[in-house]
Amino acid sequence: MSFELSGRLQALPPYLFVEIDKAKRKARQEGRDIIDLGIGDPDQPTPRFIIDSLYQAAQNPSNHRYALDQGMPALRTAIAGWYDRRFAVKLDPDTEVLPLIGSKEGIAHFPLAYINPGDYSLVPDPCYPPYKGGTIFAGGKPYLMPLLAENQFLPDLKKIPATVLKKARLLYVNYPNNPTGAVCDGKFYRQILAFARKHKLIVISDLAYSEMSYDGYQPMSMLEVDGARDCVIEFHSHSKTYNMTGWRVGWACGNKALVAALGKVKSNIDSGIFSAIQVAAVSALESDQEHVRSMSRLYQERRDALVDGLNGLGWKVQKPRATFYIWAGIPGGRKSIDFAADVLARADIVITPGVGFGAAGEGYVRFALTVDKARMKEAVTRLRAIL
Repeated sequence: MSFELSGRLQALPPYLFVEIDKAKRKARQEGRDIIDLGIGDPDQPTPRFIIDSLYQAAQNPSNHRYALDQGMPALRTAIAGWYDRRFAVKLDPDTEVLPLIGSKEGIAHFPLAYINPGDYSLVPDPCYPPYKGGTIFAGGKPYLMPLLAENQFLPDLKKIPATVLKKARLLYVNYPNNPTGAVCDGKFYRQILAFARKHKLIVISDLAYSEMSYDGYQPMSMLEVDGARDCVIEFHSHSKTYNMTGWRVGWACGNKALVAALGKVKSNIDSGIFSAIQVAAVSALESDQEHVRSMSRLYQERRDALVDGLNGLGWKVQKPRATFYIWAGIPGGRKSIDFAADVLARADIVITPGVGFGAAGEGYVRFALTVDKARMKEAVTRLRAIL
């Protein structure tokens, strides 16, 4: 028997990272020495003190039961405390913080709370794929806002048609940005807030990369801007900050009505984060953050090794001030999928084609800084041989 997929599922593009993983596994099965600069998954282990906290919490049988949908009070309080120390933003842990099974699930589920069939989400292009996928699953339409180099990879809000704005409900913002590595400032956030108020939009701020920054730069939270809590829900995660991608723990915070609406969606879908993981997440947030600082130093060394090496090949590449991604225009104007496939076939290096993040990503590839400096230099050597 065969069954027809739903229209929503058929509307989704192939999930980029699944396709990359297939090609990578095939190459490794052939015995090739692959340098993986594709998916943004930290190569360093989760800090030992976090693992020890999980181990201790897992010994307690009370942590083996269903978790509260709203998350442990201790975790919500730790998140609020971290926001206060990091951004001087004070959050009510009871009403303005919601733990998530990784920020991805919250970002993907949030449109279910506010999007009706035919409504628009204003989505950056290129972007993290769940912005589009979550909108489509909710029956909405992504309206793509190109992020272009000449505009510092910021969206041009003036180019959004009035007909779209009349039916728009959500506006996605992601700085520091995946995949471009671009950053923004308070002036940009204030422009976004003014635009959102004018058009009655909910702003979704994805802040997953705020703790990966270089050269003295410190990213800010959109919630630092006066009035942001009128219409902003912000997402953050332990994944990149604490090398906990597989643990699946993150959070949403900000406007209490938006947080409550996402909580209502989640209460009908999942049963919360494993309680022992929540205890470990608290230990990460309440630590001295030296791990976070040391990882930024490590990624900065890798960034410099890769970007200096690429520029030495005649490739014009900028050093990002945040994230652990390098967004590089492709020499010779080749298509990104063809170029990435050629690099894998001839140099045994996995990189991500920019078009996989959206049409405006065509002409670029993304490198993830997820191998050590020696392998970065080896990658440059291999690229020199094929370029």
